[in-house]
Amino acid sequence: MSFFNFFSQVVPSVKAQDDEEELVDPQVVLKEQCGEKCSNYKDKLDSCNGRVSSRSQTTETCFEELIDFVHCVDHCVAKDIFSKLK
Repeated sequence: MSFFNFFSQVVPSVKAQDDEEELVDPQVVLKEQCGEKCSNYKDKLDSCNGRVSSRSQTTETCFEELIDFVHCVDHCVAKDIFSKLK
């Protein structure tokens, strides 16, 4: 037990401050904001998903709608993300 007391006295310990703000990923925030701007693509994707899910046998996929939505969000995020980084 005395070894641990000696060890804690010799080796400094660093503790995080409790009053620090919780870090927020700016990309997540921007994606949420850009998702609202790309709502027309999101609506098309949702309607396609509903259409595909309602059928038991279909060859239709919503790949094109998904790519359009992701492209819109990524394009929107890309123009602002670097100004948010430190």
